[in-house]
Order: sequence, then C-alpha cells, then structure tokens
Amino acid sequence: MRLSTKGRYAITAMLDLALKGGDDPVTLSEISHNQGISLSYLEQLFANLRNKGLVKGVRGPGGGYYLGRPVSEITIADIICAVDEWVDMTRSRRFVSHAYVNQRCPSHNLWDDLSDHIFDFLAGITLGELIERGHHHRFETKKAA
Repeated sequence: MRLSTKGRYAITAMLDLALKGGDDPVTLSEISHNQGISLSYLEQLFANLRNKGLVKGVRGPGGGYYLGRPVSEITIADIICAVDEWVDMTRSRRFVSHAYVNQRCPSHNLWDDLSDHIFDFLAGITLGELIERGHHHRFETKKAA
C-alpha cells in the first residue's frame, strides 16, 4: 500500500466532512475552500468515496455530502483504498533487479510485509479516533499555554 496525494487529500476532505457535517450536508465548495483542494479534484475523489459507501450525496439546492457511516466505522485504510488502486511495491520498476527477471527477488517479501504492516496500521485508525486525537491535542496545547 502506498499513500499518494489522492489518499492524503481524501483523508483531509473526509476529516473536514466529519468535523463540519451533522444535520446539514456539506458542499464540496466548502471543503475546497476550507482545505485548499480544487473543486474538480474533490469531485473525482467523492465519486470514488460515494461508490464505496463512505459518503452519501444529496442533490439540488441545499445539497452536499454526509458521511456514509459513523466516524467509528470508517478507517483510514477504507478511505485510501476507495480512492487509490492497491499498489504492490514489489512490481514497481525501481524494485526489479536484472538478476531476477524471471523469478521473485528475495527482497520482495520485505516489501510485501511492509505493505501489510502499513495497511494494518491504517485499518486500525478510524476517523473518530483522528478527531479525538485532534481534540485531545488542542486541549493539551491550551493547557500548556
């Protein structure tokens, strides 16, 4: 698994939606303005997020997006996998050795294991936990000041 710009922007947009959402839908223009992400890029991301059931859209005046599930049920890995194809680092050209053209390079197990650890780590963190970490950090910062 790799974390691309798509994945980072999707996480940022989903956090914004989770923090601003509630009874009223949040528009992509609001998220675009708040996070400095282009509206057309957000439209592409949210099409993928909607297809995976992570967000629900409401059309028309007053429309926008809601989270598709509670924050406690959306993991960071869910978000990344919704917008990015799964990337196998061992198939990247930079990891191909001429000595192992027709066989598996011994280092591939290392990269497979690393991808598994990254995925497991991100699958263990929910949007709700990220929000709590942010609130806790702000509280601790205010307390120290």
